[in-house]
Order: sequence, then structure tokens, then C-alpha cells
Amino acid sequence: MIDKTKQLRLAGVVRESIVDGPGIRFVIFCQGCPHHCVGCHNEPTHDFNGGFDCDADKILAAIDENPLLDGVTFSGGEPACQPEGFLTLAKEIHKRGLNIIMYSGYTYEELLKMGESDGALADLMDNIDILIDGRYDHTQRDLTLLFRGSKNQRVIDVLKSKNEGVVVLAENF
Repeated sequence: MIDKTKQLRLAGVVRESIVDGPGIRFVIFCQGCPHHCVGCHNEPTHDFNGGFDCDADKILAAIDENPLLDGVTFSGGEPACQPEGFLTLAKEIHKRGLNIIMYSGYTYEELLKMGESDGALADLMDNIDILIDGRYDHTQRDLTLLFRGSKNQRVIDVLKSKNEGVVVLAENF
């Protein structure tokens, strides 16, 4: 039986990226996405049966190999579909002093609502620093936006949003 707190279904990783958030980032692309956005730049990650299983400890060991990292980005696929494994990673990543960005096709409000019945997702949301939310909308595509593809997507400061009880957009995005 697979331990959901230690295993993730991945499409792959990028050990150093400067396009998936500020600074040098380790990017984890999970496998499986229910949204199937038209024009998605990462369509091969949609199939929940694709990709490969990977142990969280193996990912953390790869992160530990690079002292130059500024943070880690959870991308997809849809990370919210694997909250247990990403929660394990998030807690360990924060212990290492790195920040976490998560991309989700769900909106912040949808994730909070889903978290009411999914404790792992609620806990994951408490461990994300920046959320880039919303489905990619090819009719609102804008290549001038930092770290997102369409104007409907928001860059949210999760801690400030939680503390203030309203969505607070992250600065400098």
C-alpha cells in the first residue's frame, strides 16, 4: 500500500528554474489534473495514470543538493489533488528556510472550501507562501505577466490572506 504522505505521482522536476517564481527554484511537476484547460502549456501532466511515483525523501535529497535555491515551486498537473505528499514536502522545505509557491487551477476560495472536508489540503494551504490560482484561460493569455499565463490568474500572499480574511495579492508580481 502506498503511503500518501511520502509518495507523489510526478511528471518530473526541474532542479533550477528562473521562470516558475522569483529567484532560483526547484520545481516539482505533479502528474494528474482534472481541469484540462484549453491551451495548457503542460498538457502531458493531465493524465492521472501517467508519470511515475516518487518518494518525498528523494525529492528532499535533491533539494538539499543545491545551496543556491531560493525556493520550491509546486506545479502540475494539480498539486491540490495530492495534498498529503505535498504537505510532507512543504513542512520539510520550510524547515530548510525555503519559500513555497504553488500553482493551482483551483481558485484560492475553491481550495479553502475543499479544505473544509480535506484536512491535508487545509494544512497544505497553511504551508504555502504564494499561491498562483485559477485555470489558464487562453482567451486572457498575456505573455507580459510574471509567472502566470492569463490575466484571470492571481498571485496571492497566502499568509496575509489568511490573517486578513480576504484575498491579498502578493507584491512585486
